[in-house]
Amino acid sequence: MTNMDKLYESVAANGPVCVGLDTEISYLPTTDTAKTAGENVVDFNRALIEATKGVAGCYKVQIAYYESLGMDGMRAYAETLKMARATGLPVIADIKRGDIAKTAEMYAKAHFTGDFEADIVTLAPYMGLDSISPYLPYCKDQGKGVFVLCRTSNPGAKDFEYQKLADGRHIYDLVGDSLTELGKDYMGEHGYSSIGLVIGGTHTEEATTIRAAYKNTFFLIPGYGAQGGKAADIAQYLTKGNGGVVNSSRGILLAYKKQPGVAFDEAAYNECVRMREDIQGECNKL
Repeated sequence: MTNMDKLYESVAANGPVCVGLDTEISYLPTTDTAKTAGENVVDFNRALIEATKGVAGCYKVQIAYYESLGMDGMRAYAETLKMARATGLPVIADIKRGDIAKTAEMYAKAHFTGDFEADIVTLAPYMGLDSISPYLPYCKDQGKGVFVLCRTSNPGAKDFEYQKLADGRHIYDLVGDSLTELGKDYMGEHGYSSIGLVIGGTHTEEATTIRAAYKNTFFLIPGYGAQGGKAADIAQYLTKGNGGVVNSSRGILLAYKKQPGVAFDEAAYNECVRMREDIQGECNKL
């Protein structure tokens, strides 16, 4: 069974909420001055994971927040991955690597084995398909997965991704088409490839077209909540409530600020449930 299969089953059981553990030290409601910043982050993440593991489809850990704390932060990163994977839920390492050749081989080894091992990683494809290929042996042999940037949720997506090719397609269409073709060799039990796509939920004009074009491709969908994506828009990128996970980071990590008197971990749980019900309600209308 591939990790995308596990992701499919997790979404079927718990819903499509991807809890983004993009934990900045300033997000913590309190800190222990006897501990390092990284140790405080780990304590926060541990409580958050324990509170949400029954209502999360997966976890995503953005490495930049940990790198910013130096070696202390990288220890926190490794520990956070370990704690999240111990739940049995799939864990995405949001590393957005995009290099080639031996460098990419080393990135793949670093994030699919050892201290920083994750189930799925995010990649940037703009150096070409040879920036993806070094990760594929891990998909074939160990069931690992990748989510490749295709059409993202940021305003700057219009700068390059939306540019038109001579045949009328957008650049993001070229990326999606190429990776879907490549992904046919890495299909799982539930009909989804180990090569997934990052499809932002903030630009919804092409939602039904994109979903129809990539029926066998799992989506990582950023943009819900803080970036402006609505559940009604997000639902169009899912297939009967599955086929994708919807990331929320600040909306969950900082939920306690909108729930006065509620502990941060309980508030995170409440937000996961609210988000799941919000999205499922819109999926039910389709």
